[in-house]
This record gives sequence, structure tokens and C-alpha cells, in this order.
Amino acid sequence: MRATFMYGAGDVRIETVPDPSIIQPTDAIVRVVNTCICGSDLHSYHQRPSTGEGTSMGHEFIGVVEDTGTAVTTVKRGDFVIAPFAWSDGTCEFCREGLQTSCLHGGFWNADGVGGGQAEAVRVPLADGTLVKVPVGEDPALLASLLTLSDVLGTGYHAAKSARVNGRTTVTVIGDGAVGLMAVLSARRLGAEQIILLGRHKDRTDLGIEFGATHVVAERGEEGIAMVRELTGGHGTHTVLEAVGYQDAYRQAVGVVRPGGTISRVGVPQYEDAPIGFGSLFGPNITLTGGPAPVRAYIEELLPDVLDGTINPGRVFDRTIGLDDVPSGYRAMDSREALKVLVRP
Repeated sequence: MRATFMYGAGDVRIETVPDPSIIQPTDAIVRVVNTCICGSDLHSYHQRPSTGEGTSMGHEFIGVVEDTGTAVTTVKRGDFVIAPFAWSDGTCEFCREGLQTSCLHGGFWNADGVGGGQAEAVRVPLADGTLVKVPVGEDPALLASLLTLSDVLGTGYHAAKSARVNGRTTVTVIGDGAVGLMAVLSARRLGAEQIILLGRHKDRTDLGIEFGATHVVAERGEEGIAMVRELTGGHGTHTVLEAVGYQDAYRQAVGVVRPGGTISRVGVPQYEDAPIGFGSLFGPNITLTGGPAPVRAYIEELLPDVLDGTINPGRVFDRTIGLDDVPSGYRAMDSREALKVLVRP
């Protein structure tokens, strides 16, 4: 089969590798119907050291079960499924608490002998706990939105849910990438009436407005902070959903959060040190939350809204390519020619 590998910063290749096979009785083999390139993949695209051995890529995919191990009971050959970006057993104490990204027996794609989703097929460990069967077939009208449930929709929802967004909270979303736009959609779904989106790309912020943003602030730094505070009577917003991952974005979050408010980070942090002391978080009673989204915990909750068209998160995909064109898809996202690239193997 064909699969995507990264050999270093900017070096993405499509290679032919052996088809995946059942190794453990709890495995399933999934033929990938749709996958995509994630904004977090660009961190590796920028920073990965060059190596003689490539690393498989991709952690978001939907597909059809081709085979199952003898212990798999919840899915069978022919089922159409969603695969979250982390695999998990569904039975350990953390899974039972809805924190599948901390599963005692789980893991992440592209590690420990498990391949990635930017491929024609994937071996899925712990299939019973990981895969979610979708009660529809390969409906072309739904595929893009269903794919968002493997990561970006669940991640944006995790940002809003962790911050306890509701109809009484004001919200700032930092970042107009796919996760930031999903955070806007999620905040609106949870009832927020004032949602300020910080972003500088009009095509993206226009989509953010359609998803529910009430204001757009293009300015950054102190000027952006001042504009958010002006929009909120000088106080800032109750919640800030940080979907970028760079320290400047975090500092902006600290600048716009209201005393007693919450900063929820879901952008993968590209820094080690962040202000958390008396003057930044402690003194004004700011809560810091977020982290890797346990999207498996949210799929059943969000799936009905996708299936009935209440939400259409698949609109974040603005380019569709074949697997052989994945290297050009990385370049398009890196240059911001594309918001999020959908891949059809």
C-alpha cells in the first residue's frame, strides 16, 4: 500500500510499504476513506530533524473495517468507522472518566509500531475501545464533517467544554486555523452569545463569523488585547480558547482573560515556560485548563448534530487531494494557501 512518511523538515514522501495485518486479537484493519493534514503536522514539517528513516504521518481518518482480530466484538468487516487521534481500550480508569488520551494501555498513531492515517490502510490497536461505528455508509455529503470528529471538532469542543462555556460566558478564540474555527462553532453550540475571534486571514475569519463569531480582531499583541478589552467594557472575556500553541498566543490569552476567568489551551504548546505567577494567573484567580482532547469521549455527543446537519464542521476543508499529492498539501498549508487539506487515498 501507499503511505506518507516524513524524513525531516519539509521532506514528505509517499512510499510503498507492506499492507497492515492483524497482530493482536484486539486489532482491526481499516481501509482509509478520508484522511487529512493537521495544523499540528506542520510543527514536524518545520522542525523534524533529518533522519535516514522516515516517520509515518497522519492521525485523523475515517474508513471501512476490512478485518478484525478474534477478540473484537463491537465492529465487523464492512462497518464504516471514525478513528480518534489516540487509540484506547475504553475500559481503564481514565477511559471510564472520559480521558482516553491518558489510557493506561493506549497510545498515538505513528509510534510503537502503529502506522499513521495518511495511508491507504491502518492497523488499529484496541479496536473495541477506539473505533466508533457510524450508522450511515460512505455518504459523500457527510464525509468531510465526519472526518472532523477524529480530531479538530473534538479538539475545539474540548477547549470550550474545559472552559465551561455556556450562555452566560463571553469567549475569545485565539487562532483562525481549523481548531480555532471549531472552537468558535463549539462555543456557539454551547450557547455563548459574544465570541471574539482573533485572526488575520479574512477568508478564515469570514467562516468564523458563519460559525458564530460576533467580532473579529485582526490586531495582535498589546493592540489586540486593547481591542478585546474595549469590546468587553474593559474587563476581558470570561473564557479564552487558545488554539495556536505559540507563546505569543498564550501571552495574548493572559492579556484578554477576565478576572476569575479561564484560559483553555488546545494548541500544542511549542514552548516550555509560560507566565503563571501572581501577576498573570494567581492574583486575578485565573484557571488554566485544556490539553490533548479526548475526542473519543465526545464523538457520540457530537455525531447526531453532524448527521442531521445542525452543524457542518467539514467546511474547514478547503482543498481536496489524492494521497500522491500529500507533499504539495503540506506546502499549501504551510504557505497558508489552504486552511485544511482533505486527502482521498
